[in-house]
Amino acid sequence: MTTTAMAEATDDIAWTLSVELADGQDEAFNALMAEMVEATMAEAGAKSYEWHRSGNVIHINERYETNADAGIHLGNFGENFAERFLSILSPTGLQVYGPAEGGVREGLAGFGATFYDQVGGFDR
Repeated sequence: MTTTAMAEATDDIAWTLSVELADGQDEAFNALMAEMVEATMAEAGAKSYEWHRSGNVIHINERYETNADAGIHLGNFGENFAERFLSILSPTGLQVYGPAEGGVREGLAGFGATFYDQVGGFDR
């Protein structure tokens, strides 16, 4: 059996942001999450946007078609949600997968991101 690397890298960019919810903020969290999901659903380049919770630990998995699409999302986040988000949620980790370039890399670095380059696989 032979192994091959990918034939062509994708331009998709994805990340998992880990955050911790402050005690007593469930109502504010539920309202904010609903708003953010609705806003992100309207972004054409958002391929996937999922929130997962265990106790006060939340993982947000996001995937965008291109860096430009991720940049649009980050702009919308900064303009509409960042202040409320950071008042109830404390980032604890961010893993970024794919070709984060330019403003996207800079924007995510502020959350202490670790960047991973694609070295194999495929996207369907």
